[in-house]
Amino acid sequence: QVPNPTCSGSACAFNLTYGTSSVAASLVHDTVTLATDPIPAYTFGCIRKTTGSSVPPQGLLGLGRGPLSLLSQTQNLYKSTFSYCLPSFKTLNYSGSLRLGPVAQPKRIKFTPLLRNPRRSSLYYVNLVAIRVGRKVVDIPPAALAFNPTTGAGTIFDSGTVFTRLVEPAYTAVRNEFRRRVGRKVPVTTLGGFDTCYTVPIVAPTITFMFSGMNVTLPTDNILIHSTAGSTTCLAMAAAPDNLNSVLNVIANMQQQNHRVLFDVPNSRLGVAREPCT
Repeated sequence: QVPNPTCSGSACAFNLTYGTSSVAASLVHDTVTLATDPIPAYTFGCIRKTTGSSVPPQGLLGLGRGPLSLLSQTQNLYKSTFSYCLPSFKTLNYSGSLRLGPVAQPKRIKFTPLLRNPRRSSLYYVNLVAIRVGRKVVDIPPAALAFNPTTGAGTIFDSGTVFTRLVEPAYTAVRNEFRRRVGRKVPVTTLGGFDTCYTVPIVAPTITFMFSGMNVTLPTDNILIHSTAGSTTCLAMAAAPDNLNSVLNVIANMQQQNHRVLFDVPNSRLGVAREPCT
């Protein structure tokens, strides 16, 4: 299942790309113990060398639906169920939590159905129906939010992307209404990849993602990013990049912070509940 391994004797090496990084690794088979749970014959990659900045020095834990992910390899133990709570970027000690298995998952939580997209089979797709800025549901062409197994279009929850990216017409509609709510007289500037920034204090509207069966309303901390130098505040979202992900709406980790996100694969559903993760 590893892409193009080169093996000599019992040792196998492989290369792969992740985001903008490339990784050279050895294939390893060992018992991995999580808390007190031993996972025998666990298969993973041991990184020898990376280029680029997408892979953190401590490596990556694969929680997707692919055959080599932690989830697939521990199916008997954790029943393809997990949740995490990501701490706010403002916290000093960054202590979020990851809960593996159906035990001790929250009982009071709203769910939306998980969708399977054969074109991007390891990703967690959901049905995003509309987006509300303040009290107004913004006008987005249905095609921008539609789930499409042929093109891989649709909406995913992804912990490995930092800022939410919306397909061009959806982002433009959200951004324009956000600017209107902040006030037309307040000057808008850009900063890095963000095009809706302010150098004076603002009152930001809430943004609500409306999914099938559940709404997730984001407070200001999940919407605004503040520059470390100076006093610039930006809407922490952007248009989808002009590449293979141009058709994908990504609900990213900044927008997930201080929420428990529960992935219940056997029941094909994803839950979100507000929780202070720190």
